Amino acid sequence: MPPVRNQPLNSLRAPALGVLLAAAAGTAPVLPAIAQETPTLRGGLSQGNSARPAAEASGAIPVPYEPASAGAVPADSSTSDGSLFGQRDDARSAFSDNTPTPTRRPSTAAARDRERARLNSAETAVEGSEQPAPEDTGRQATAIVRTPPVGSVEKIGPPEGTGRLDAIQDLDPTNPEDNPFAPLGLRVGTFILRPSLEQGLTYTTNADYSPNGTDALLSETTLRLNAISDWSEHSASLDAYGTFRDSLSGYDLRETSAGALAALNLDLGEETRARTTLEYERAPETASSPVTIEGTVSEPIRQTFSGSIGLEREVGRALFGATGRIEHDRYGDAELSNGDSLSQEDRNSTLATLSLRAGYEISPVLAPFVEGEVGRRFYQQETDGAGFERSSDRLGARAGLAVDLGEKLSGEISGGWIREQFDDDRLAPIEGPTLNALITWSPERETTVVASASTTVEGTTNAGESGSILHSGEISLERQVRSNLTANGMIGAGYRDYSGSTSHDFLFNAQVGATWWLNRYTGITGRLRHESLRSNIEGRDYDASSVFLGMTLQR
Repeated sequence: MPPVRNQPLNSLRAPALGVLLAAAAGTAPVLPAIAQETPTLRGGLSQGNSARPAAEASGAIPVPYEPASAGAVPADSSTSDGSLFGQRDDARSAFSDNTPTPTRRPSTAAARDRERARLNSAETAVEGSEQPAPEDTGRQATAIVRTPPVGSVEKIGPPEGTGRLDAIQDLDPTNPEDNPFAPLGLRVGTFILRPSLEQGLTYTTNADYSPNGTDALLSETTLRLNAISDWSEHSASLDAYGTFRDSLSGYDLRETSAGALAALNLDLGEETRARTTLEYERAPETASSPVTIEGTVSEPIRQTFSGSIGLEREVGRALFGATGRIEHDRYGDAELSNGDSLSQEDRNSTLATLSLRAGYEISPVLAPFVEGEVGRRFYQQETDGAGFERSSDRLGARAGLAVDLGEKLSGEISGGWIREQFDDDRLAPIEGPTLNALITWSPERETTVVASASTTVEGTTNAGESGSILHSGEISLERQVRSNLTANGMIGAGYRDYSGSTSHDFLFNAQVGATWWLNRYTGITGRLRHESLRSNIEGRDYDASSVFLGMTLQR
């Protein structure tokens, strides 16, 4: 067979072109598979790297191809950087330094499908189309097939039947809920409502909390509603409850209590805030009240309506605030043992106060403040049943400290002095020290401790008596023991000082309880409670213990 180099140049063009195309088509699918099995491809390759320097160092420099006849290849077949293929056009390949970081890792299955579709379309194009003969320009045309960048996830997929596994840190598992038994709530407009219903039985040793009270088995039903706004600015909330108790055996008792608190917070600017509240409470008066009514079958119903509006302004590190508040107390009639009723209208009163506060932020955590209060208490009747004018003027001052450590610790505590001077000179003024506090502490996750303290001026209609001051405090604890078990406890105490005398009362109460959630909507609730009062006034001491067991439904 004659040597190939002795054949004319034109006769070599078509066979050579076909061999090059066949070699390129057969080699392209193999290179990716080989590249993925090569363990030495690690990290990125810069455009300046080349295999030529390594070959020169080892002495294995390939001998350049010299064609037998002139013009077989172009005279300038290499680029300026010495590479046969020139600079890569794909500037966004996996090995390029300026490749943007994707915001989401591409799916391996999707990349594999795209690669398979691309290869199929390429093979179809090669098999079904005729390549036009290159135009005779006097130079030998050289067919060069570009190989896709090795390692590009966007262009090369794993072999059929296999799949590239994501790194552990790239996995996106579904995070479990922090509290899978928390209520889901109901969306009504821009509010989320969370209602709950508690139904159970209560056994108590003292049904009406009186010195001569007897035991009873009660049916107790409590309905609660919590609503909170879902606004981008400002916020609003509502907390309401209603409790109905009815005797099944023992002491005959039938009573209802209810309450609601609505709050609205407005952000009027970066340094100005406003807050307004509306509150209502209805409950029968207990034997611990400082007003004693002889011969009653049931205590009068007390209703309290109150509202406040406050404005707070920051000027640098200085804090200024003003709050106006109105509170109205209304009493129902007391039912006597002889069947008559005794009006309590002379106890109805309205208290209006204005408080001014100034503070200074010594750090982002601590802000001491001082506060002054002025007010007036108006009684519905100018004189009570005994002929005393009980309307009075109020003055108060206090100093305190506000703490803000976020969810860990927040709140404030203050102490001061308060005084109410009656219009009737025959009544001694009510005055004494005050202590007010509301602190929320979370020592660890799922545990909340709340400490509160208050000082309340209590009026009376007893002839010749001015009233009393009640100092009370409480510490409550709530702990999520498990995702489906919540425990709580409370301990509180109070001291009542009767103005103008040495009489006093000491009150104590404690409670423990728990709720075991069967699912997100149903739980079993139980609690134990004890309450007692000790007084140096004869006939006021009492003790009461109770146990409750029931079901809780929530949404």
